[in-house]
This record gives sequence, C-alpha cells and structure tokens, in this order.
Amino acid sequence: MKAFLLAAGHGTRLRPLTDSVPKCLVPIRNRPLLDIWLELLRRNGINEVLINLHAHSQLVRDHLNSANRGLAIRFSEEPTLLGSAGTIWTNRSWVASEPFFWVFYADVLTNVQLNEMLAFHRKKRGVATLGVYEDPHPERCGIMLVDENGSIMEFVEKPRVPHSKSAFSGILIGTPDLLDSLPQITPSDLAFDVFPRLAGQMSAFPIRDYLLDIGTVENYLLAQESWPGLSTSRTESNLRTDCEF
Repeated sequence: MKAFLLAAGHGTRLRPLTDSVPKCLVPIRNRPLLDIWLELLRRNGINEVLINLHAHSQLVRDHLNSANRGLAIRFSEEPTLLGSAGTIWTNRSWVASEPFFWVFYADVLTNVQLNEMLAFHRKKRGVATLGVYEDPHPERCGIMLVDENGSIMEFVEKPRVPHSKSAFSGILIGTPDLLDSLPQITPSDLAFDVFPRLAGQMSAFPIRDYLLDIGTVENYLLAQESWPGLSTSRTESNLRTDCEF
C-alpha cells in the first residue's frame, strides 16, 4: 500500500518551535512526530510513503537517512508550496495504477485503526473515504453533512455558519477517480477545491481513537500530557480541540 504524508507546511502556528525544526520533527514525549507516523503506517501494512518537503527539508532527509524505517520512502521537494491537492496531482503517476491510496496530514497525532477504515472504504467503494470526528469548534474546520448511510452530502471548509460538527480529520483514502477530480493547477487544496465538488461521492468513516492536531503551541503542549502511545487501541473519546487544514 502507498501513502502520501503531507509534511511541507511552514509550521507558523508552532513558532518559535519551528524556527529551526520542521513541524514533522517536533518531539512528542521525546519522539519525533514523523517517527510516530512511520511506525503507524508500517504497523498497518503501508510499505511505501511519499513525503513532501519545504521548510527545513534537509533536516527531514538527514533524519530519515539515519535509520532503516522498514518502509520505502521517497521525497517530493516543493520550493513553492503546491497545496494538498497540488502535491497529489504533481505526483499522481506514483499512485495512478493503485486501486486506492492513503493521504495523511503530518501535523495530526493519532493512533487510529487504519485497517478498520480500509475495510469501511472497501465496503462503500466511493471516490474517497474521509476520516471524520466531532469537533466542538466547527467554524475552524472542514465540515460535512453525513447521511444515515455514511455518505458525505456536503463539504464546506471553515463555514461561517456550520451545519454540523462532523469535521475532516486529515486522514483519507483516495482512488483513481479522486485523481481525475484534482485541479490541474498548483497550488490547490483538497478541502477548498476538491471535496466540495465531490459531495455525494465520498464516504465518512467515524474516528473514535485519539486524534489531535498539534499545529498550535496549545495543542502541542496538550499532546505531551495526553498522548497514550500507539499501543492504545481506543480512548473513551477522540481528542481534538483545533483544526487548521
């Protein structure tokens, strides 16, 4: 299985932590966030990953070249940020022959059960399956209306008047049909430019595991106290207080 791990953001909300370290390498209980991600992918049978790079890219390369991670890793350098959809479009040939592929936003900290989400996707057979959680601040997030069958009927990024609290988690499974839906321009963004046009063709998988966007200093500090580790299969509720995808 193949996965995009989107890690090219500036990390401006985490400054001064990210003045000299890329966001994906900030430590969570003394372990780089990127290492947590790669172990999660390996545990769930993902053996090839493409990581896009921008700020402090050489530090990421040096870190990953220092040890065998058990995955085939390739890099996509972005001198100018391409956006989430733009990164996938630019590297579409890498996954064009795959029946599905994963996309992960690297500033999310999670121990989600990916195999459960994949089984759900295979049952639904939509253009894409989006991981979804309930967020108490929906005006900050990509929000969707989900029907009783799990179909996403509407997607709005950072709505001024939210119609639900069902928020995009930064985790999704895409298909060749999703590739065909991407704008052929860069920069472009999944939440702004793609998902709203695919309403009725995507499914929502409810995430009940630990999940936290560590993109702010407040949430980064919260992660140091609350992160249960990858060995924890379930928490009583998914944990999220902010989202900025």
